[in-house]
Amino acid sequence: MKFISWNVNGLRAAAGKGFADIFIGLDADFFCLQETKLQAGQIDLEFPGYRSFWNYADKKGYSGTAIYTKHDPLSVTYGIGVDDHDHEGRVITLEMPDYYLVCAYVPNSQDGLRRLDYRMQWEDAMRAYLQKLDAVKPVVFCGDLNVAHEEIDLKNPATNHFNAGFSDEERAKFGELLAAGFTDSWRFQHPDEAKYSWWSYRMNARERNVGWRIDYFVVSDRLRPRIASTDILNGVFGSDHCPVELVLDQVKQKE
Repeated sequence: MKFISWNVNGLRAAAGKGFADIFIGLDADFFCLQETKLQAGQIDLEFPGYRSFWNYADKKGYSGTAIYTKHDPLSVTYGIGVDDHDHEGRVITLEMPDYYLVCAYVPNSQDGLRRLDYRMQWEDAMRAYLQKLDAVKPVVFCGDLNVAHEEIDLKNPATNHFNAGFSDEERAKFGELLAAGFTDSWRFQHPDEAKYSWWSYRMNARERNVGWRIDYFVVSDRLRPRIASTDILNGVFGSDHCPVELVLDQVKQKE
């Protein structure tokens, strides 16, 4: 079972940069998008064999998430059921027979950490939501989580210590999520490898590989034995992020 997650930084822009060919070439079972920056009806981008689900922000041209899937979900939920956090189109949950798939675009704390207090509230609410799901069945949680957890997860940790995405507070909240029964799937498989999923558009950062790893597949701990492979597809262009990939072994059916 192949999962892809990609912050496309505007799906209409990505569509003009080869998104359809990339989508078809990756041939995922589930293709999760963040920062679509769309309202309903602003794009007609469907693919044979897939259904799609969209969560739009109230604010035009802002945030937004989507999931394309080859497999019909049992149910679909938009948001996390907390009004303070459910107006920016940031979360979609598909309930599948033996797990939940949660696609999220986590709020950025912004310059000067001016939105950090809100981000902390979001983190606590999101973790509670994931734990509630996890009590029912395992969770695959993916998206642009807007945090580099450890120093290995960004090129220049010393100069970014107090910047959005690498503050002590954000890193600690990610640690709390992992301690609550979840696994950073890529770091689990690649404990000592530095590889990035986002690069600033400034100063030729991508060409110089001055990046951050802020896009994740986080899974319930009990899914660890099913992790077949993980990857960060940093050769794929079309956004300031690249796609990340998770492959899970399917549950063996009882005879």
